[in-house]
Amino acid sequence: MPLPRSLAPFRQRAYARFWAGAFVSNIGTWMETVAVGILVTTETGQASWAGLVSAAAFFPAATAGLVGGALADRIPRRRLLLTTVSAQMLLAGLLTALAAMDAAHPAVVTVIVFAAGCASALGFPTYQALLPDLVPREDVPAAMALGSAQWNLGRVVGPALAGVVIALGGYTWAFAVNALSFLAVIAAIAPLALPAPTPKVGESIRGSIASGFRYVRGDPGLRAVVGYLSLNSLLAAPFIALVPAVALKVFGDEDFGTSLLVTAQGVGAVVMALMLGGLSHRFGIRRVVLVGLSALPALLVAYALAPTIGFAAAAIFGVGAAYLACLSGFNTVAQLRAPTEMRGRVMSVNMLILGTLYPIGAIVQGRIADSVGLRATTTVAAALLALGVVGQRLLRPGSDRLMGPPETVELLSAADQPDAPASHDREDP
Repeated sequence: MPLPRSLAPFRQRAYARFWAGAFVSNIGTWMETVAVGILVTTETGQASWAGLVSAAAFFPAATAGLVGGALADRIPRRRLLLTTVSAQMLLAGLLTALAAMDAAHPAVVTVIVFAAGCASALGFPTYQALLPDLVPREDVPAAMALGSAQWNLGRVVGPALAGVVIALGGYTWAFAVNALSFLAVIAAIAPLALPAPTPKVGESIRGSIASGFRYVRGDPGLRAVVGYLSLNSLLAAPFIALVPAVALKVFGDEDFGTSLLVTAQGVGAVVMALMLGGLSHRFGIRRVVLVGLSALPALLVAYALAPTIGFAAAAIFGVGAAYLACLSGFNTVAQLRAPTEMRGRVMSVNMLILGTLYPIGAIVQGRIADSVGLRATTTVAAALLALGVVGQRLLRPGSDRLMGPPETVELLSAADQPDAPASHDREDP
């Protein structure tokens, strides 16, 4: 029985192994994240330590990711990914040993988490850049969506398993499971045969990073992605960080409410991920992204104004689906528009935008919410998102049509101008 379009990437054994390995490792990472948060909060009695550790893990995404993107286009991607994953496994093993010796002091744990975050940030552009090498070009949207699905599934399964494992064996077991989970990724990466990168001779890392920015600036389709991704990261994405606050301050139910809203958002994202391949094949990734961008502000308003937590769960299910369609779509467009030799650097630019603007948006919206309330803050953010999307379309008319593979854009241009030959839509930097 043939697989549906959304699951078509699983026909490729290399992709199926890679997806499964990443899923196992993702579960382990979420288990460690939960265990670390509980450990430092318990040891210090201060919730601020949990925030500090979280920042230590996330901050490298906005800095080391650019270096990782440059390395992904210079060093064989299989070797680079094996190196960064092995480093993460060794750091998780160190954390396990410290916990077993009752020496996992919060400051030391924070340093280890930061180092692991750096290794992850160095490897993540490579992870994204190699996906198009594992599946046919027409299956790239589905492959990206399934990658997002496994991340969201891990976000639901990992914390649930963490509670069980910590109850049975303490923090040491949770850290050990994470260390072992990296073996699944290593086993999936080791047999891969990937094309060798072709770096520019004599180009420094700094020059390589700069050329990545120049490429994005010179490609009108990628510029459109950067604009929409920036709006999404600053105005929409912070809803994820504010879920616990909504559960407690709006509905007065922190524990069950947070679990319900996080699960609903995750399920919405997974459902969309399973549909995205088929939708992209039928309508094109450009239309899917534009529909997601149009629906997201309205869904955020519905979530912000929900009268009960049940209505909020239903609304955040839709928010999760629309947000996934946008984010996965942005990354898919970037994958398809970037040539192999630039793919790592192009993906690292997306990573920089999300890694910088998401925490800024979360901090700013959190501060504003303390003054005017969460409902008003989320509603205004949604309105600004809608205005930003409309503004970009007015300021750059036609840019939306460039959010797709170059060959698709050429066909659209030819359809609009039947007497003119199709031409590549790239501009000089």
